[in-house]
Amino acid sequence: MKRVIFLFLDGVGMGDDNPTINPLAAGTFPTLRQLLDGRKPVAATGRLSTVHAELIPADANLGVPGRPQSATGQTAILTGINAPQRLGEHYGPRPDDRVRAILDEASLFKRLKQTGHSAFFCNAYPHGYFNAVNRGKRLLSAVPYAATVGGQTLLNHADLVAGRGLAADFTNQGWREELGYDDVPVYTPAAAGRELWRIAQPHHFTFFEHWHTDLLGHRGQLAQAVAILERFDGFLGGLLAAADLTQTLIIVSSDHGNVEDCSHRKHTENPALTLLLGAERQKHAQKVRGIDDFANVIEDFLSAEL
Repeated sequence: MKRVIFLFLDGVGMGDDNPTINPLAAGTFPTLRQLLDGRKPVAATGRLSTVHAELIPADANLGVPGRPQSATGQTAILTGINAPQRLGEHYGPRPDDRVRAILDEASLFKRLKQTGHSAFFCNAYPHGYFNAVNRGKRLLSAVPYAATVGGQTLLNHADLVAGRGLAADFTNQGWREELGYDDVPVYTPAAAGRELWRIAQPHHFTFFEHWHTDLLGHRGQLAQAVAILERFDGFLGGLLAAADLTQTLIIVSSDHGNVEDCSHRKHTENPALTLLLGAERQKHAQKVRGIDDFANVIEDFLSAEL
């Protein structure tokens, strides 16, 4: 069965090759180093094709001036619609009525379901998250909202314990150390990548969201950003080792830049770090210029399945 696995890293752009501000220039990333033939995922590398990967600086500005924002950027990824252009501005962090209307219209989760494909958002959320949403204290961000438009019930603590989902930190460790859930499984980064592959088995499209990178960029926490991206590198390595890459297209991308420049704690106008790995990657990489191109790539890749 053909599959797409989308690894979404919030707030990760391609910035300067400067280890004093850019964690992607400062850390040790053996998986990325192998994929990119020793090159760094920084602006100077640019668009790159290797035996193992396609590196793409994907346009997150989409023709609209100003710093890209999460709600419209994530909506562009998950609909293929240039949301900032339609609204006339970059907007975020969470969707307003205008952004939700675009997701209602064209959520990729809904579109894939309508064509007979299984689409799955694999992140689990703790009890406090649902309580805040139900009390009106928190709005769903674009990704979980898009999943619910496709008819999915968001995963919770029970799903995490049962191995039906993953936490946003890759390993579930934060649920134990920060949230006090002593019963959740904790994985090494590589084992978590293998778990994602197992979770993805019944589905044509699986979406995983990691948001800590954006938070660390806003805080300007370079060392912590290096650590979390090194964890991601191990996670990606575990996924690649387990996956059937002859039938699976893996996409890594973001909604905007941020953490690649920890000097100012704001979003950047840098291109979004994007990798295409696995099946038909070269063919589909040619179609990617901006973050609004992914939805069509995913549908095209899966269109021969049914």
